[in-house]
Amino acid sequence: MKSLKKKRRSAFARNKKALISLYLFLLLFLVSLCAPFIANDKPILLWDKQQLYFPQVEFVSDKMLGGELPTEADFSDSFTQNYLKEHNFYVLNPLIKYSYDTVDYLSLYPFPSKPDSFHLLGTDDQGRDVFARLLYALRISILFGLSLTFFSVVLGVFVGAIQGYFGGKTDLFIGRFLEIWSSLPQLFILIIVSSLIAPSFFSLLLILLLFSWTQLTGVVRAEFLKTRGLDYVKAAKILGVSDFMIMWRHILPNALVATITYIPFMLSAAIVSLSALDFLGFGLPVGTPGLGELIRQGKENLSAPWLGLTAFFVMTILLALLVFIGEGVRDAFDPHQENKNV
Repeated sequence: MKSLKKKRRSAFARNKKALISLYLFLLLFLVSLCAPFIANDKPILLWDKQQLYFPQVEFVSDKMLGGELPTEADFSDSFTQNYLKEHNFYVLNPLIKYSYDTVDYLSLYPFPSKPDSFHLLGTDDQGRDVFARLLYALRISILFGLSLTFFSVVLGVFVGAIQGYFGGKTDLFIGRFLEIWSSLPQLFILIIVSSLIAPSFFSLLLILLLFSWTQLTGVVRAEFLKTRGLDYVKAAKILGVSDFMIMWRHILPNALVATITYIPFMLSAAIVSLSALDFLGFGLPVGTPGLGELIRQGKENLSAPWLGLTAFFVMTILLALLVFIGEGVRDAFDPHQENKNV
């Protein structure tokens, strides 16, 4: 008989749509993490046969490259480029010579400009490369979603475990609190709080965490209520095992089975929440690349459909991959699958 873990992995692997979606999501995430090496206005490395420079991770001054100022070198400046050529510097540039905040002042077209050989997806209303902004926006969205999902799972499992294990008045008090908290107009509260706090990655993470953790509480509570009356839990209590150890070692592993099936859907919800706040203008600081921010630009610049359509397309693909992964995980952890392929 196969072990339970192997059967679940096999069940997930048999779902080709979920497996391919997982690989594509991991590929997108890896590419987004490498965004500075793919789209940047600074070279990846410089070499003058005497010294090696890494401008993306170290300070390279204008004076070091023939200029007169001690400020950071501008590699898009024609003087700097000519100096590098004249002194036979070996320059390894990214595939796209624009970062998310690089303004193309040499563009021959008004902003936002159409896609061309210099800007594969055109520029936005401030002359910034749309492809570069999408790449960085994807990285921020996934990292934000993973962070929010992690803290939501930790908090949701903690509260649900206490509620389900101790029951009685504890369960009643937490249950009434959750009913009141969940009935509040979440979107309006998020908008009000985000407008009062200086926007940043961590402040938005804290704001969205106010409500996102409640999704798992009911599921974890039900698992603890079901498991706490089993014989091995009662035997552990008789032997004097502490409540914490019983919850941590004997009940929590069973509760995590149901929790894991929710994670891909929580991740997609976190990405949508961040994009919605960006779209409404209450998200990340001005200038930060975001999927919602690009969609908002598309709404404000109807004559430049490539802005909204590209961001919408990327978000649709990302969310579809997460939904397919979630369906695969849910089917793999389905109790009815455990009796198959024995």
